[in-house]
Amino acid sequence: MTNPAGVTAGDRFRAWSEIQANAARAASGLTALGVDEDSSVALMLRNDFPTFEVNMAAGQLGAYAVPINWHFTPEEANYILQDCGAKVLVAHTDLLAQIAGGVPEGVKVLAVPTPPEIAAAYSVPPEKCAAPAGVELWQDFVAASPPRTEPPKAARGSMIYTSGTTGRPKGVRRQPSTPEQQAAASQEAAMFWGLKPDPETVTLMNGPMYHSAPAAYGMASARLGLHMVLQPRFEAEDMLRLIHKHRISHMHIVPTMLVRLLRLPQEVRERYDVSSLRFITHGAAPCAPAVKRQMIEWWGPVINEYYGATETGVVVWHGSEEALRKPGTVGRIVPGGILRIVDEEGQDVKQGEIGEIYVRGPHLSEFTYNNDDAKRQEVSLGDLVTVGDVGYLDADGFLFLCDRKRDMIISGGVNIYPAEIESALIQMPGVRDCAVFGIPDEEFGEQICAYVEPLSEAGLDASQVRAWLGQHLARYKVPKVVEFSAALPREDSGKIFKRKLRAPYWEKAGRSI
Repeated sequence: MTNPAGVTAGDRFRAWSEIQANAARAASGLTALGVDEDSSVALMLRNDFPTFEVNMAAGQLGAYAVPINWHFTPEEANYILQDCGAKVLVAHTDLLAQIAGGVPEGVKVLAVPTPPEIAAAYSVPPEKCAAPAGVELWQDFVAASPPRTEPPKAARGSMIYTSGTTGRPKGVRRQPSTPEQQAAASQEAAMFWGLKPDPETVTLMNGPMYHSAPAAYGMASARLGLHMVLQPRFEAEDMLRLIHKHRISHMHIVPTMLVRLLRLPQEVRERYDVSSLRFITHGAAPCAPAVKRQMIEWWGPVINEYYGATETGVVVWHGSEEALRKPGTVGRIVPGGILRIVDEEGQDVKQGEIGEIYVRGPHLSEFTYNNDDAKRQEVSLGDLVTVGDVGYLDADGFLFLCDRKRDMIISGGVNIYPAEIESALIQMPGVRDCAVFGIPDEEFGEQICAYVEPLSEAGLDASQVRAWLGQHLARYKVPKVVEFSAALPREDSGKIFKRKLRAPYWEKAGRSI
C-alpha cells in the first residue's frame, strides 16, 4: 500500500509539499522580523503541522529552532527566551495563557489555534483555543509572506535545552552541519531508526518534540517524506488503535510506554492488529529486561534500543536478538562512535570495572552550551563528553549502566535535575534546608523525593511544599514524595549526605538505577 506523503493529526492531514511551501513563506516572514543566521526562533508547540513548519523555516535561515517544554511556567519559559535571545515565539493559543507575563519585551508572538484533537486530549476549553486579541496568527503570518527563493543557509538544527546540575537548563548549541555530516545523519537514521525513503513506511510520533530524540526522529521522517501520524497525547490503548488503523510500521518510544502497554488486559491487547510493526526504537531511560522480553514476545523481534544524549546523539545501539542474549545491556558502540570508561583520575578502567562513561557520537558537529562555555568544559575529557552515567563493558563490548554519578533523575524518559528543584524549595518560607533525589517507581523508572528540614516553628506539611513548588516549576518536577526531618544527615563539610537518604529506597527495590 502506498501511503500519502504528509502528516495525519486526528481527522486532519497536511502534505509535506504544503508544509514545505509554508516553511518557505515563513522563512521570508521571519527574515523581515530580523531573524537571520545564528539567531533563534522559539516554539512552544505540541506536535502539530506548524511544529514542522517552524523548524524548517528556521533551518532555511541558518537559525536555531528552540523548542520550549510546554509544561513550563512563565518563569521557566522566560529564562530560555532570554538566554537564547529569541526574536520570535510561536505557540499554541492555550499555552500563551499559561506563560502570560513570561515573554520578554520585544519578542514577536505568533499564535497557532489549538487544534481539536489536542484540545480534546488535554481538556482545553474552547475559549482557550482561539488567539488572544491583538496576537497575530501563524497561518496569517505565513499567508502574508512571499516564498523565500534564496538557497538555504547551512543548517544548525534545534537548540535543545537540557536541565542543568546548577539548576538552570543549558542550550546545546551546535555548529552548522556540513553536507557530509548531513548525509551521514541520513545513513544513521536508516541504521538505528530503520527510517528509509519508502512509501510503505508509516511512523507514529507519540513523544513531545521539545525533547531531542523525538525532534530528531520527527525531522528525519520529514526529510524522507514519510507518512507520519501524530498521537496528541500518549495513551496505551489509543496507541494500539492508531497502529491498527494506520498500519504503523515505525515508532520511537520510551520504556514507560512499554510498561503501560504491558499493563493492558490481554483482551484489550488482542483487540488490535500490530503485525505492521517493523522497527521500534526506544531510549531515554533504562528498560527493565523483563519488560523488554515481554514486549519482544508480543511484538516480535522488532524492538531496538539506543544510548545517547542531546549532546552526543546515538552512540550505543542494539537490537532484539542482542537484548535477549544480553539482558540489561544498552548495546555496543556504533560505527564511528568512541566510548571510554574512566576512573576518578580520568584513566581507563579494566574491562568489567565500573567507571564514568565518556562518549563521542559519529558525524555530529561540535557543540557548546549556549552562553556557558565553562559548563561545556566541565563535561569534557579531550573530545569526549559525559552526561554523568556510570557503567561497565563486558567481554563482548556490550555496555551496561549501573548508576548515575550525578544526581539526575530520569522519570518516564524525562531528565529532571534535583538542583533546580532544591533551588526553588530552599526559597520557601519555613524551609531551613532540603535534599531532592530519585527513588524507584515501577511505572516511570524513578520518581522525585524531597526531604525537607523545616524551621522548628514552620509547621509545614507535604501539600504546602507541593503547592509552593507548583508555583515555580513545571508540574512534572513537583515531588510525589515529601518527607520531613528535624536534622538532615550531613558530611563533615556540612553538605547534606544525600546518599544516606536515597539508599534505603533503592535497597528495598533491589536495584540501583
